[in-house]
Amino acid sequence: MAAAPAITLPATGERELRLDLFRGLALWLIFIDHLPPNILTWFTIRNYGFSDATEIFIFISGYTAAFVYGRAMLEAGFVVATARILRRVWQIYVAHVFLFTIFLAEISYVATSFENPLYTEEMGIMDFLKQPDVTIVQALLLRFRPVNMDVLPLYIVLMLFLPLILALMRWKPDVTLALSVLLYAVTWHFDLYLSAYPNGFWAFNPFAWQLLFVFGAWCALGGARRMSRILSSPVTMWICIVYLIAAFCVTLTWYVPQLGHIMPRRIEQWMYPINKTDLDVLRFAHFLALAALTVRFLPRDWPGLRSPWLRPLILCGQHSLEIFCLGVFLAFAGHFVLAELSGGAALHALISICGILIMSGMAWIISWYKHSADKGASRTKSTGGNADLAGGGA
Repeated sequence: MAAAPAITLPATGERELRLDLFRGLALWLIFIDHLPPNILTWFTIRNYGFSDATEIFIFISGYTAAFVYGRAMLEAGFVVATARILRRVWQIYVAHVFLFTIFLAEISYVATSFENPLYTEEMGIMDFLKQPDVTIVQALLLRFRPVNMDVLPLYIVLMLFLPLILALMRWKPDVTLALSVLLYAVTWHFDLYLSAYPNGFWAFNPFAWQLLFVFGAWCALGGARRMSRILSSPVTMWICIVYLIAAFCVTLTWYVPQLGHIMPRRIEQWMYPINKTDLDVLRFAHFLALAALTVRFLPRDWPGLRSPWLRPLILCGQHSLEIFCLGVFLAFAGHFVLAELSGGAALHALISICGILIMSGMAWIISWYKHSADKGASRTKSTGGNADLAGGGA
């Protein structure tokens, strides 16, 4: 029986709904993981293996960015494509600053109103309250970030280097991926990192996480097509399944200490710690195994992608920047409610579900607005030069 093909480069104007679906899923999982542990937490992938939703988000971001701006680079040239990329970087940066400002206001208001300074400590804004002038400058430089605000700075840095990545991809895509692997190895060997304020380092090291972003770009620009024979091989499928089962067994020992004795001491010494900051090899391999099986068993033309039940996930994935920012606000709001009220597991689950519903509703509103705006623009364009005259005569 023929296996499902790997992800291929979509035709112009055609969306790859699988990417939207899984980016939306990643946003939901990130939101749930940012809340205090609850029933829905057990449905997030970090409890069943080494990787989590962050890997999904960064890979898909690299894939979609390369597809969109790679096509722009081919059609309009390097300078125009770079200008468009920098414009997008500016939009993400503005969103990050806006998110930072509102998030600080939200935390400060709650901490002051309820006379609970622990909120400022838990959310990592104590230094802002001590030295707001210095901290704001550091925040603008992406060196100071409250809790749960580490993904956008990583995305900003990766997007800044996208013009160089695409230019190298046009030259030699496989060499570009090899250089990315080399930078990843050098990062681990020489302990390269970006420092954070007031101390420490970035929660997601761009020198390491660039590998996942570049790999996504490589897949978008033909790498996935070239790997289709490997991905469709039964040998690859069984290797992925065995690795995922092994990862699940290891993860199980984290939550059931009584099973710790089944792990050989030598393997523990080799495996731990599984570093998220520097994108541990085991995490990267776990994501690859999940991605390979997903591509194999979820074809691009799967009818379920048009199902109304999956529509909320797809809409969230299509408006990822806005929904991510909203998710950060909702996560702290949920944290606050759970800290002030003692409602048990039922309240935890209710807050998680309400947050997901709000995110889905906002995605639908944004989609409806953009669709209406696009229809209006198309109608204006179809009337040609008479549009302004008709409006002026009204």
